[in-house]
This record gives sequence, C-alpha cells and structure tokens, in this order.
Amino acid sequence: MNVKFKGNYVTLEGTHVKVGHPSPKFVVTDQELNAVESKNFTGKKVYVSVPSIDTPVCDTEVRRFNQEAAALDNVSVYVISMDLPFAQARWCGAAGIDNIQVLSDYKKHDFGMKFGTYIKELGLLTRAVFVVDETDTITYVEYCEEVTEEPNYANVLQALKR
Repeated sequence: MNVKFKGNYVTLEGTHVKVGHPSPKFVVTDQELNAVESKNFTGKKVYVSVPSIDTPVCDTEVRRFNQEAAALDNVSVYVISMDLPFAQARWCGAAGIDNIQVLSDYKKHDFGMKFGTYIKELGLLTRAVFVVDETDTITYVEYCEEVTEEPNYANVLQALKR
C-alpha cells in the first residue's frame, strides 16, 4: 500500500484489512487511562484513524465526524490516535466533542498493528477510515493516499447507509 506523508512515502506496519473480512479485535486506552476492548462495541461502528487530533486536518476531520455522528442511528464513531489520553481529553473539551469517542493507541499500538495504520517512520497512525457492521464484518476501508488530506466523507456515509 502506497501512502505518503507530505509527499514522501511512509511505511505502514501491521495487517491491512479488507472489505468482507472480520474486524480485528483490539485494545486501546480511554481518556481516564482505562483499557477499552473493541469486543464490547455493538451496532455499526466507524473507526477513524488519525495521526494527531490537535492538527488542522485532524481537527477538521474529527469535528466533521462528530457532527455527522449526531444524525446517525445505531452507529458509534471511534476516533483513534497515538495522542496521549490527557491531550485527547483537553482537545475534546475545548472542541465540544460529544457524539464520538476518542481513544488512544499510544500504549500497545494494538489498533495500528491490527488495522495496518502504524507509520513506522513517525510513530503515528495514518489517516484511514473503517466501517464495521453489526456482525463485525468490515464493509468499508479507506487508507488515505496522502496522510495530510481528509478522507472521502460521502463514501463513508454511503457505506453506513447500506
């Protein structure tokens, strides 16, 4: 998979997931430093992988998904980054984020490795979006070709409506 960061190719480590495959189970950390296991998530899920929520493109993307999530029934949106939980909590509070859950992969890189989003050279997650249905089957995958560009929101929302 060819992904660039500011025009330069980077290496994504881990397993790249595909539509039709079962969603990998993973453990991340919430803003209170508690382990959160994806096996406990129910309904349709959107996993939004971002490098750092406190950057302009990620800020725009997370705010957009927060806004879109308010209008979705039986859909949970999880934004996952390598940011420390303390930084995530500060940013979410300042940004008024309340329709999605922001989680950290800083501790074990479990999400990054199981979804193939861990950028070896930067120690960050690449920008990607995954839609998972009620049976934990992946129904949409988008690894953004350029990390500094937003995903295709229309395609994500269309995948959720199927």
